[in-house]
Parts: sequence; C-alpha cells; structure tokens
Amino acid sequence: MADKSNEAPVEPAAEEQKKQASIESLQQFGQTNVASNESNIFCLTIIGQIEGHIVLPPQNKTTKYEHLIPQLVAAEQNQKIEGILIILNTVGGDVEAGLAIAEMIASVSKPTVTLVLGGGHSIGVPIAVSSHLSMIAETATMTIHPIRLNGLVIGVPQTFEYLDKMQERVIRFVTRHSRVSEEKFKELMFKTGELTRDIGTTVIGADAVKYGLIDQIGGVGEAIRELNQRIEQRRQQLQNGGVVQ
Repeated sequence: MADKSNEAPVEPAAEEQKKQASIESLQQFGQTNVASNESNIFCLTIIGQIEGHIVLPPQNKTTKYEHLIPQLVAAEQNQKIEGILIILNTVGGDVEAGLAIAEMIASVSKPTVTLVLGGGHSIGVPIAVSSHLSMIAETATMTIHPIRLNGLVIGVPQTFEYLDKMQERVIRFVTRHSRVSEEKFKELMFKTGELTRDIGTTVIGADAVKYGLIDQIGGVGEAIRELNQRIEQRRQQLQNGGVVQ
C-alpha cells in the first residue's frame, strides 16, 4: 500500500487561518470581511447603539466607533475598494462618536451610499445624510430630537451653553449634507406632542424624502445599483484625467 503520511492535509494551515480570521472578524465587527475583501464594494454596518467613550452594558447591542474608524481608513486606502455602502439600523448613541463617524464618511473620496433599514434615530441622522447619496426603506423611521445628557448634570448656565453648541454642530452638519432647511429641521427637532417621553418627531421613509432629509426611497438592490453607477462615473473621470468630486 502507498504511504499516505506525506500527503497534504485536507485543510491547509493557511486556509484554517483564513477561516479563523473570518470568524474573529464576524465576532468583532459583525461582518465576515473587512476592507480587504474581494468585492469592489465595502459594506459597513452600523447597528444597535453607537458606543463612544463609555463602555455600555454587555446586554446592549452596540457599534463601537473605534472599530468603524480604522475600517473606513482601510477602505479609503485600499485600491481594490471603489465604493462604500453604509447600512444603518441604529437607535443613536454617543453624540461625539456619531459625529466623528459622520465626518469620516463625508470626507471619504470614494463614492458612498447610506441605506437606513429599520431605523436611523437620533445621532444616526447625521450619519445617514453624510454620504454622497442617502436612501431609506419605505418602512424605516428616523427620530429627530434635541440632544440629551445622562448622568450628573451641573445646573449652571454653562451646561445649557454646552448643549446648545453641540446641538448647533448637529444641525449644521445635517443641513449642510442634505436638502432639509435649518428651519424645517429645528421644527421637527422641537415639536411637542408626538413623542410620549420626549420632544421631537418620528419621520417615516417617504416623509424623510419629502422633507429633504434623505435623497430617495430604496432598498439594498437600489443602493448597490446607485453605488455602481457612481463608481463607473468616477472611473471615467479618472481615465479622462478629470477632478473627482
């Protein structure tokens, strides 16, 4: 009988390492591949609560901003990645972390499309409008409300001024990256009588488009199709030596 001791193993060590890396990536980031995947579109998911400087309880489903930032940098640097699809189903979370993510998406040079599925609430609103094209599912909702503080609050005028300045940052970002006017956005933000425990407004898909907050209604198929069109436009601009917007 032939000696089988020198035969290659059924699953090489490199393949096993690749499988372990995918499992670890799934556990850490909620996706099977990061920006080094084979597709020319990188999909970034933002789900649950956006975790900032404070670690949330283990029972909370969170997206950690320190995980998203290096992924966006890697996608920007990777020449194989030609477009980024950001999918949101978030209740909001840390304001500064959310704004940091939104600013990074807005500053990426490659085509970006955001798609709100389920919900894009609170600080998820600036993230939703930060891309080149924003889309929302017909049944998805977005809650717009003033900024709130948790924990110890010092009752001095400086606390109010701090909140007011941070709120202005959010309003300026949203109005700069969408078609909604500042007056309309503030009207939605400070509306009373709609939310049971807060002031603000819950906007459903079609209304978000009507107000100019989101560009259009759509799902995953439409989002990928729009992204591919923008990728093709960018390719032609680069081939013609033009400036990519």
